[in-house]
Amino acid sequence: MHLSGVPVVLLAILIVAAPARAEDDPPAQARSAAVAAAPAAAPAATDSVIAELSRRIDLLAGELERERLGTAAPTADQAERGLGPAASKVYRTEHGVSVGGYGEMLYENFAAERDDDEAGGRADRLDYLRAVLYVGYKFTDRWLLNSELEFEHGSTGKGGEVSVEFAYVDYLWRPEVNMRAGLLLLPVGLLNELHEPTVFLGARRPVVEQALIPTTWRENGAGVYGDVGPLSYRSYVVAGLSAAGFSASGIRGGRQSGARTVAEDWAWVGRLDWTGQPGLLAGGSVYGGRSGQGLSAEDGEELGVATTLVEGHAEWRRRGLRVRGLAVQSWIGDAADLSASLSDTTTSIVVGEEQRGGYLEAGYDLFSERPRGELSLVPFIRYEQLDTQAAVPAGLNRNPAHDQEIWTFGVAFQPIDQVVMKSDYQDIDNAAGTGLNQFNVALGYIF
Repeated sequence: MHLSGVPVVLLAILIVAAPARAEDDPPAQARSAAVAAAPAAAPAATDSVIAELSRRIDLLAGELERERLGTAAPTADQAERGLGPAASKVYRTEHGVSVGGYGEMLYENFAAERDDDEAGGRADRLDYLRAVLYVGYKFTDRWLLNSELEFEHGSTGKGGEVSVEFAYVDYLWRPEVNMRAGLLLLPVGLLNELHEPTVFLGARRPVVEQALIPTTWRENGAGVYGDVGPLSYRSYVVAGLSAAGFSASGIRGGRQSGARTVAEDWAWVGRLDWTGQPGLLAGGSVYGGRSGQGLSAEDGEELGVATTLVEGHAEWRRRGLRVRGLAVQSWIGDAADLSASLSDTTTSIVVGEEQRGGYLEAGYDLFSERPRGELSLVPFIRYEQLDTQAAVPAGLNRNPAHDQEIWTFGVAFQPIDQVVMKSDYQDIDNAAGTGLNQFNVALGYIF
């Protein structure tokens, strides 16, 4: 429910004032008489109507509270312009500075043994994954700056780092066409742009959206975006990946992340979503470009390493039910020459020609009938399948450990919209029989 400030206030006044005016309101007296004269079968129906009215009044009270707080309390349905609720605060600011952020802490408990009964070999850990600060500035109604500064793993002195996750300038021309340039989040998948902890289920992000779609994926570039009726789109030209970082695990190591980016090769990424049905999002994205960035084969010939990624996604929300799914496939050219170039006498690297996978997830909010912004308790289940070596060059061998199936069973609890506590158990299998199960607990917040 979205109500602007003035209509919300007027509606609230009418609801509060109506009982006080009942005694001098002839139509109200007539309605009261009609109810009194109704047959005995009416009370059940009347109780149902009263219960529904009470529920709607509670929802209205929540809307009034959010109107009072303004942009101070982002909620899950406030995502705008391809960004999460907290990341898009600058768009809800009249002028000047906006500040937001989010954070995540994660506890991982690993099984003592792998599926093949060998020792698991991984120590349990408690990590303050990230603390993020969003800073935006709206110069005018058309020009704005938005940025994300991320502190990872608690301290740069113990393996953490400080990074600019995105920093761009927008020119808001019209709803159908707007311009954006800077360090951009690539509009691929369900989480790369919307990765705040209150937005997704699970203590950890889906593995598919880490290994196959290398979330968080960002790069320097420019493009356009907008909404045309029920369709929204984003189209960017960005610096390409760097194939020097590719591995048997996929393209994740090839992200340049805007840091002294080698721009010998470029790529295009586009996304289209349809939201014509309430509660339904359906769409897809395509990424394509060269990733060689000057890398040469063993014979000295420059490698192009054409890289293409295609994904389709959908999410459906109906009352308390939440269902989402995603499928992705990518192709890497010159994989044989690239594998030879990256290997040496001690290490053999086999880069897959194809990578594919997907996941399906479903959850239900047990408190969905309560006013939005109060309690939420969502048990959920997720199934993932992925293989970063779905096909390899002739003469090279696949590692079956990269062919994985993952079941995740968990629950997410939100006492308020801005705070979430999540716990889940992951059954991780692979074709090599070396899967290692784990139990996770996470705390997250946005502001």
